[in-house]
Amino acid sequence: SPGEPQASFFPAPRWPVECEVTQDTIEHIEWVPPKPEPFCPPMGPEQPVYSLSEEQGTTVYHSSPALQGSCFTRARVGGAPGPLSSPAAPLEGPQDTTLLFESRFESGNLQKAIKVGPYEYVLMLQPDLYTAKHTQWFYFRVQNTRQEPLYRFTIANMAKPKSLYGQGLQPLLYSQQDAQSRGIGWRRVGTDICYCRGSAGEPPLFRLSWTVRFPHDSDTCFFAACYPYTYSDLQRYLRALVADPVRSQYCTVQALCRSLAGNSVYLLTITSPGGTAGKRVVVASARVHPGESGSSWAMRGFLDFLLSAHADAQLLRRLFVFKVVPMLNPDGVVVGNSRCSLAGRDPNRAYGMALPGSFPGVWHLRAMVQRVLEEREVMLYCDFHGHSRKNNVFMYGCDASGDGTGTRLRQRVFPLMLSKNAPNKFSFSSCKFQVQKSKERTGRVSMWRLGVSHSYTLEVAFSGSTLGGRRSHFSKEDLESLGRLFCDTLLDFCNPAPAKLQQCLVEVDVLLQQQMGREPGSGGSWSNVSLSELESSTSGSDSSVSDG
Repeated sequence: SPGEPQASFFPAPRWPVECEVTQDTIEHIEWVPPKPEPFCPPMGPEQPVYSLSEEQGTTVYHSSPALQGSCFTRARVGGAPGPLSSPAAPLEGPQDTTLLFESRFESGNLQKAIKVGPYEYVLMLQPDLYTAKHTQWFYFRVQNTRQEPLYRFTIANMAKPKSLYGQGLQPLLYSQQDAQSRGIGWRRVGTDICYCRGSAGEPPLFRLSWTVRFPHDSDTCFFAACYPYTYSDLQRYLRALVADPVRSQYCTVQALCRSLAGNSVYLLTITSPGGTAGKRVVVASARVHPGESGSSWAMRGFLDFLLSAHADAQLLRRLFVFKVVPMLNPDGVVVGNSRCSLAGRDPNRAYGMALPGSFPGVWHLRAMVQRVLEEREVMLYCDFHGHSRKNNVFMYGCDASGDGTGTRLRQRVFPLMLSKNAPNKFSFSSCKFQVQKSKERTGRVSMWRLGVSHSYTLEVAFSGSTLGGRRSHFSKEDLESLGRLFCDTLLDFCNPAPAKLQQCLVEVDVLLQQQMGREPGSGGSWSNVSLSELESSTSGSDSSVSDG
């Protein structure tokens, strides 16, 4: 808000009082690899061969919040009061090659490290706070590195049975020495990557292993599942936006609400100055799932373009009012959760529940859309996500089998247009439009039920693209470009000249005919064809692969 002092509008993140937080300021330079980083051929299932068993190994790091009771109670800036404990085992001298681990920083996640060989470590991730589940996101620091040896890391408690690590995805490494001396940032690393079933217990746990050589002796390095994007990163971005005399003329930043911990859930309203009469509304949100950080980079690309001086951005601002919530679950992002908020549950299964006190971000977003719909049309809603099990970028939409043929075909037009604008990233064949019972309380379905005619989840793979001859990881630049391409597609979709739309409607019709085994051009209505029939011939169902 224009009159509000910056310091009070962008205060330091608030943490649950059980969480210890280091005072280190952690920032990473931005860098784009000079050429695409190819997928790594994964190994088959391996039997772990350690010098010592995990039971015989030495615990060299153990940081687990002392969760008093099973639910969130209160928060403060800086987390737990008082002096920090020392979760890392001290080095015995300069010859000691033990790595020093740390994860008690914003978005960090590592619970435990066990040394099972001179350069071999078994790692355990921290479950989402106030749950025993959802171990997927990792982000931690290592110090006391040696350049010469090969290190082997195994995360022993991954939750999902299937992962893109089994299809060539590599972890990310950041070297502080390389950042300072060579300007190199996050890069893909790791060979002999294996993702396989570990423990035989219930529920089963899965193991992710990789081998890596560090670039320098005595370096400070970080590992992460995807490019981190913290709540503080968002605040820095918004602070610059509010202070910009040009962009702040057509963008206002407000607090939609406060999270359980008291962190602001920011709402951006973007439109050209001079009134909103007759303008339709586009609503976008991201980061309801905190471990899906790629969605924040796509959101940043969307905002960068929409707030730019580009002629298409100016046209979009003249045509629409954009309501954007770039980080729906700031608490989850702050504490390094994969999926949940501090309520200990998935907020993307809480839309439509009368629980503003438990899920403030999604409750207030839905209430805002309801208010807007009373005055004007909300043409499109899109919730930006990340996906851990399917390559490429794709969308989930909403299709009711009772709808007429035109409505059902039109649901598929926006994703088809986006696939044409991003042919080497976006896979139309991976898109799904079934509204399953288990997804009724997601943002996508909830907004559609309210009356938003085109409501989507945008899924961005943790890995990269297999399209257009690519088999390579997404860079930050790739992720940010999706935001610009999304804007291009909005203009195509709303073009008053009907040629593009008509061409896409015909194309969708042909694709569905082929899917059903009908002869193209044979005609026939789609209004009585069930979704399960339409989507049974494509690979995998929404329920088995959706992260949304």
